[in-house]
Amino acid sequence: MPRYFIEVAYKGARYSGFQVQQNANSVQAEVTNALSVFYRRPFELTGSSRTDAGVHALQNFFHFDSAEPIKDERYHLNAILPTDIVINSIKEVQPGAHARFDALSREYGYYLYTHKDPFLEDRAYYYPYALDLNKLNEAATELMQHEDFTSFSKRNSQVHTFNCRLLVSKWEQQGNNIVYTVEGNRFLRGMVRGLVGTMLQVGKGKLSLEAFGSIIRAKDCTKADFAVPAHGLFLRKVNYPDNY
Repeated sequence: MPRYFIEVAYKGARYSGFQVQQNANSVQAEVTNALSVFYRRPFELTGSSRTDAGVHALQNFFHFDSAEPIKDERYHLNAILPTDIVINSIKEVQPGAHARFDALSREYGYYLYTHKDPFLEDRAYYYPYALDLNKLNEAATELMQHEDFTSFSKRNSQVHTFNCRLLVSKWEQQGNNIVYTVEGNRFLRGMVRGLVGTMLQVGKGKLSLEAFGSIIRAKDCTKADFAVPAHGLFLRKVNYPDNY
């Protein structure tokens, strides 16, 4: 049976997350509904990367199987979808392709802005405090030395391992914005927000680099700071093998 990948982008503000949930709206539910309405049959979607409530995505994927050929009907499907979700492509892939398990890495960006800007209010975190970019990058570099990120996972995360391999971890100044970029083979629930919130304490001088390292090694999620809001976080890219 032919398998297809759908590439989507969305603003997460109105959704309880990426994956279908009972008694709550999700990105997956909206995309499934659009496909079912247009093609007039049920669809079962498998997602690539689960984003939490309020988190945005510049790129994410679903896969599904269809006994009948599927054309790239983005125009019609996007007309059915809410304005805060867009389908960017629909492509047939090899039958065994898996949107989640075949992904090599995911890249996230967390966005801060330091001067009040009403046009960034729902897409970045307003943080009008002095930050030492060098200290932030020292903390970001420290993360690259570790693989067990238990301290940066939300409680009751049902996973088999807390190990993640980070490929990129850095802070950059972009005009009035400060952006954290992190790429890894996998991420834990709440992990990026926990990393950002705790590193901001280092950047403010409230937490030493040594204390930051101790939090990582403690493997205790009560030590990290998860206070940064979801609307500053974007899933920017999901990477697959070449010619996938």
